[in-house]
Amino acid sequence: MAHLVQTMAYVGETPWHNLGQQLPAKQPIDVWAREAGMDWTIQETPVRYMATQAGAGSGSGSSAASSVSDLYGEPMEFTDQKVLYRSDTKAPLSVVSARYQVVQPKQVLEFYRDLTEVSGYELETAGVLKAGRKFWALARTGKSSALKGNDVVNGYLLLATSCDGTLATTATPTTVRVVCNNTLSIALSGTSSAIKVPHSTSFDAQAVKKQLGIAVSQWDGFMYRMKTLSERRVKSHESMNYFLKVLCQTDGHADASAGLTNERALKKVQAMYEGQGRGAELAAAKGTAWGLLCAVTEFVDHERRARSQEYRLDSAWFGQGATLKQRALEQALQLAS
Repeated sequence: MAHLVQTMAYVGETPWHNLGQQLPAKQPIDVWAREAGMDWTIQETPVRYMATQAGAGSGSGSSAASSVSDLYGEPMEFTDQKVLYRSDTKAPLSVVSARYQVVQPKQVLEFYRDLTEVSGYELETAGVLKAGRKFWALARTGKSSALKGNDVVNGYLLLATSCDGTLATTATPTTVRVVCNNTLSIALSGTSSAIKVPHSTSFDAQAVKKQLGIAVSQWDGFMYRMKTLSERRVKSHESMNYFLKVLCQTDGHADASAGLTNERALKKVQAMYEGQGRGAELAAAKGTAWGLLCAVTEFVDHERRARSQEYRLDSAWFGQGATLKQRALEQALQLAS
């Protein structure tokens, strides 16, 4: 099976998904681009096709030249769409609308240049998913808080985009719980703090940073909510109801296999919450709503069934796993309200 993670680089400890090339700290953007496999560009060309003439060549007077033309067709262009491909390998990436605004891999890294040089941010991971169709960079912001029992949570900023229409260019303030490397997007009042720029518009890095100034300032408010979760004691029936709401929410299409999957997941997260999870015995997590949330985020990031670690990463940050973690956060905040 081809790897989803084409290339990746990181500094510090090995990431939770155990992927990537380790770098020394504080490397220049150009080094990150090379080592993370992001030193290529997305090229584009109109969609072309060969138009053959139906029933051609049956006439007795047709020339050899026209027969060849009829056989192989006449090259035509479909200008409403374009093919995106890699500059290095020439491998195709996607077919998109002619209006699709491309964001280059290097642009994702360049977004962090002034943040790392002036604002104290530090790039920690960057890489390419799905052979170049999706790429990202993750930087530590310098924000950090400790819940009781020295349960430390650090602040990060994730910037990711795609060139196949599956993901808008998205800047997401994110937290990482140090004891288990669980990731969770910062969200307040039921809405994510993520800034999304659709590919129908041009990506303006400075405009996104201005919007992010507000989002990053929500760190204190978000961590205050997490502290509230760590102080909310949970009874056994509440924990089971919580996991049922988070893991077994369906869209009206229940089936036997989904039921079995949910049952396995329920048993796993319950066991993690009750002591098997990393950091489950810390004072902030043991028997609390924070512990419930951490059990789900750890399950999604580390334990949830996936074809590979690469698929798990993609899901945990951008797919069903991210949705599951968001639901877990919303249900935990409801418990504590």
